[in-house]
Amino acid sequence: MANNQLRRSYLRHLLLVLTGTFAVTLSFAFVSESFVRQLNAAALVIGFLVIIIAVNIAFDTVGTAATAASEAPLNAMAARKVTGAQEALMLVKNADKVANFANDVIGDIAGTVAGALGISFMAQVALRNPDVKGLWLNILVTAVIASVTVTGKAMGKRLAVTQPNRVVFFTGRVIAGFNRAVHPFTRKNGKRRHSKKHSNKKKVRRVGSSRSG
Repeated sequence: MANNQLRRSYLRHLLLVLTGTFAVTLSFAFVSESFVRQLNAAALVIGFLVIIIAVNIAFDTVGTAATAASEAPLNAMAARKVTGAQEALMLVKNADKVANFANDVIGDIAGTVAGALGISFMAQVALRNPDVKGLWLNILVTAVIASVTVTGKAMGKRLAVTQPNRVVFFTGRVIAGFNRAVHPFTRKNGKRRHSKKHSNKKKVRRVGSSRSG
């Protein structure tokens, strides 16, 4: 029974990854193609291209670090309630899913967007310089994007393998800070609801005691 449940859970995870990746990649490809066509300045294209490559490298580093990190030091920090430790621990406990999302899903999406940006850059250069051969420009831009991405991922993987816990803990702190920024009133609302429930329970107890008396 346990093996069947694990297989079903794994199959559901694979199905979710398949459909989620297809939908997200399709959406990002459509948005990137539409957005890139609106960029008229080559400098903006290069700037966005650098950002996309940096995001790709950062997620690849986190995905690799999650599989190499150990839970023991993170458990100790989580017990001391260090900010970001709980989030980092969750990343390590779900290392396979984190690596699949960070390395594969984000990597494919970033590659699609980077390719669209590269095509936009080549088109703008070709329009401004008709004498430039499109074939060689295409080869050059593709080679530059690939070499920078691979080199950055190699550096990130070295950092992830040599200092995995630091990378994961830093990521956990980023996630914790993001959660606080996005949901600043969640905890307050939760505390208010808890206090209301607690006060209501006290009232019920008082009413019950008064009736019994």
